[in-house]
Amino acid sequence: MKISTGNAGAAAASPAVAPAEAIAEYASAAAAAGGSSAGAELQSAVLQPAITALRAMPDIDHERVAMLRSALAKGELPFDPAKIAGLIHRFHGSDA
Repeated sequence: MKISTGNAGAAAASPAVAPAEAIAEYASAAAAAGGSSAGAELQSAVLQPAITALRAMPDIDHERVAMLRSALAKGELPFDPAKIAGLIHRFHGSDA
């Protein structure tokens, strides 16, 4: 998911991959490694509706982002930097 910071001049460090493309990539790689064409067909039939639904969704819900930014700016949304730092630290580990 891409979130615009409003700074149009800033370049992203790495290209973002939309969820639908990531799932399609994973499904094709899994099908190629699966060996069984029946299994690949079943997997494709199961994943196809999800992939179609994901492709129909926008990458960013701009209304939701605007609402959250506004609530944060007004102080209506609690912001605990220590909690966020702890969650980032827990997610990425303590390799520093």
